Amino acid sequence: MTTPGKTRVAIVFGGRSPEHGISCVSAGSVLGALDPDEFEVVPVGITRQGQWVLTSGDPGQLSIQARKLPEITAGSGAEVVLRAEPTSGGLMVLDPTEGPRALADVDVVFPVLHGAYGEDGTIQGMLEMADIPYVGANVFASAAAMDKEFTKKLCAAEGIPVGPYVVLRNGMTLSEADKERLGLPVFVKPSRAGSSFGITKVDDWSQLDAAVATAREIDTKVLVEAAVVGREIECGVLEGEAGGAPEASVLAEVRMVGDHGWYDFEAKYIYADEVCEYDVPANLPERVTRQVQEYATRAFTALDCSGLARVDFFVTPELDVYLNEINTMPGFTPTSMFPRMWAASGLEYPKLVNRLIRTALHRNAGR
Repeated sequence: MTTPGKTRVAIVFGGRSPEHGISCVSAGSVLGALDPDEFEVVPVGITRQGQWVLTSGDPGQLSIQARKLPEITAGSGAEVVLRAEPTSGGLMVLDPTEGPRALADVDVVFPVLHGAYGEDGTIQGMLEMADIPYVGANVFASAAAMDKEFTKKLCAAEGIPVGPYVVLRNGMTLSEADKERLGLPVFVKPSRAGSSFGITKVDDWSQLDAAVATAREIDTKVLVEAAVVGREIECGVLEGEAGGAPEASVLAEVRMVGDHGWYDFEAKYIYADEVCEYDVPANLPERVTRQVQEYATRAFTALDCSGLARVDFFVTPELDVYLNEINTMPGFTPTSMFPRMWAASGLEYPKLVNRLIRTALHRNAGR
């Protein structure tokens, strides 16, 4: 039963992508931030095989413990499905002891899902068909931002600088002319993946074939990007309230320390406190800060984003700015930069989550 006066939020997390564990950690943080006096939560986990289950929603079970990521497994809760009527807006619980029973309608879904099947427009399309409001980017923006090739193309068309790159589809290899244009080192990565999965830094062309094979384990389309020497700068963007223009956060810089090398998956999530240092706000000239923020909001608009995004850039020693990528459902873990940047901008974590839900409901009311 719903509680009168409360907004019913389905938090959906886990999923079939390699980022399953990070999604669980992000969801734990979101669940812990929701005010129980204002929100009624329906915690729905998705297993790596794609089964939806009703979970306990205990944030303590969705944290990194002993450097191990949490996981949603079959049997950890009653199975959940959408109702047969596409526009009913509700969920069904398939309880093995009580039989099928309906959950009350949810007001909004917060898909705290990273990577394939969650951040690429897949679940967004399903929710559109079910006429259920949801937090974050629409189908097109999710798919375009997830695909690094089209992110670069759309942003370049808006005059936002991107570094040199080559797209390798099935059966394609890097030509000698491409190698000369890109130079070394290069980064080889899946076109449609996140959290640095499948990325290899190549310092010698003899390493290229193995790097491409690694990337193709995740995606058949591979990007080979010239390394941009510079600082890694991030900017958070939020959809404007009540239909206003998108807003940019203060900037953050990620700096590697020690011998870890580059900002890969383990640096982001497992050993973050040991191998990374963060400057929030980033120490940049005001002119460059404004430029990055302008590019971030322009990229948000160019891809037709809504809700939220984290836009990543490189800033060279000459203070030139190049777009790296866009994440339409960035990490919400305790070490994630998106909530850190907005906290430094004056929007603390619980208020940030509240705003995302409210803008989603406002956007749906205007459809």
